[in-house]
Amino acid sequence: MSTAASQRLPLSRERVLECAVALADESGLAALTIRTLAQSMGTKPMSLYYYVANKEEILDGIVDMVFSEIEPPVPGGDWRAEMRRRAHGVRSALRRHPWAVGLLESRSAPGPATLRHHEATLATLREAGFSVQLTAHAYALLDSYIYGFALQEAALPFEGRDTAAEITNPIMERFATGEYPRMVEIAVEHVLKPGYDFGDEFGFGLDLILEGLNRLKSGGG
Repeated sequence: MSTAASQRLPLSRERVLECAVALADESGLAALTIRTLAQSMGTKPMSLYYYVANKEEILDGIVDMVFSEIEPPVPGGDWRAEMRRRAHGVRSALRRHPWAVGLLESRSAPGPATLRHHEATLATLREAGFSVQLTAHAYALLDSYIYGFALQEAALPFEGRDTAAEITNPIMERFATGEYPRMVEIAVEHVLKPGYDFGDEFGFGLDLILEGLNRLKSGGG
């Protein structure tokens, strides 16, 4: 949005937070300050303090906006399907907002969307028959996997299907000595195959976790 266009729009808390998300998406969280946010909105820093007290309140707000993009699970149904849908929803949100990977669980003043999401997730597990203790274990395990995968995915030097070869082929030249046979094997027989996408690994790991949790819930582990 141009400065001229943004100046014609009235300020509001929602608009301040939307612009903060856009700035973080474009330039990273380190670039988000009251000054840079005001500049991007075509206004003065003091004008923003009417809507947000400080940067911490902005961070609380933009985290809540990310959670509002994620459809929460629905208690009472197929808990594995709901947890799978939630996991893919969180991952998709983090792909849109990579800066949020280390921020979603960091706020001491969570907003309403954040609280609704957590409550729905806990309720889905509890109504599926998980004990309180196993619910806590399951939630921690799922989020550790989702956030960890998102962090690793964001750090990769390639993205999407059939893009790994651009990075991997030059590295393969260093394997000509024969010192790394298993790395060559995994590259040739998996990574460099047509259609390879690292993102496909997400579903594989998620299914293992859900199956393991189901066994524990059913008393099989």
